[in-house]
Amino acid sequence: MLILNSGGTFNKRYNIVAGTVDVPYDNQAVEEILQSTYGLYKQAGVVYKDSLEMTFEDRKMIASIISESQERCFILIHGTDTMNQTAEFLSEVFDDRVIVLTGSMKPFEIDKIEATLNLGIAIGFLQAEPASGVYITMNGLLSSWEKIEKNRAEGKFELV
Repeated sequence: MLILNSGGTFNKRYNIVAGTVDVPYDNQAVEEILQSTYGLYKQAGVVYKDSLEMTFEDRKMIASIISESQERCFILIHGTDTMNQTAEFLSEVFDDRVIVLTGSMKPFEIDKIEATLNLGIAIGFLQAEPASGVYITMNGLLSSWEKIEKNRAEGKFELV
């Protein structure tokens, strides 16, 4: 299993100098969550962006990293606004990997529970050796990417 961190709200932290909430170029949130597990998980930072800034080239780079990896199972920490777009892209590229996209609606720095729950569900799901495919887990839900999406009006993900 390889955990790829592309940024998003999951990772955002308050910048006291600029007075902004930014996606830092580190894996601090993921590392802090993983400290509470007994597993050793490989991880890498890949983009470090808000998903609204994610480009086709960023998605190609993520796909390239997955393609070149020896791993079969991946978790992609991703911003929620374009999570489904990236999931769709990856589903068109891979049919032999298990890829779970997850993120959070609130930064880990502000609410440690949501991000931890979502990452924990993704890790547990991959431990069960699921069928190849692209999945999303958010708000306690986990499903194939095309069956779950963000309801912007209610500020949550739901099955569709």
